[in-house]
Amino acid sequence: MKRWTRWQDWVAVAAGLYAALASSWTTPRTAATISLMVVLGILMIAAGVWSLAMPGMVSMEWVIAAVGALLFLSPWFGSFQGSAGPAWTAWICGAVGVIAGLWALAPAEKARHAMPGGHRAAHA
Repeated sequence: MKRWTRWQDWVAVAAGLYAALASSWTTPRTAATISLMVVLGILMIAAGVWSLAMPGMVSMEWVIAAVGALLFLSPWFGSFQGSAGPAWTAWICGAVGVIAGLWALAPAEKARHAMPGGHRAAHA
């Protein structure tokens, strides 16, 4: 698989970007909503971009799914589950991250095995 072409990773990047930026317009803006959504959104963006740049790294798809799960759970961790705007943003963007990360596992595994040298080249 060519770099920068896996749509699942682009979806994860978009979800992370939305989560990170949404903390500026969702209300109420508390320290928990801003810090959790921005940090987890940036981590999802970074994992997605890394996965786009290195399409054979299966582990980055697991990282995207894990960060998505953390983002989904963040309203309960940050005690903002009662705030509809930030909570729904975190739940939707987190679910999108989990789904995109898990959906990209098979293409990432296929790309890893298609690399010259097979799976050993991915770990060299």
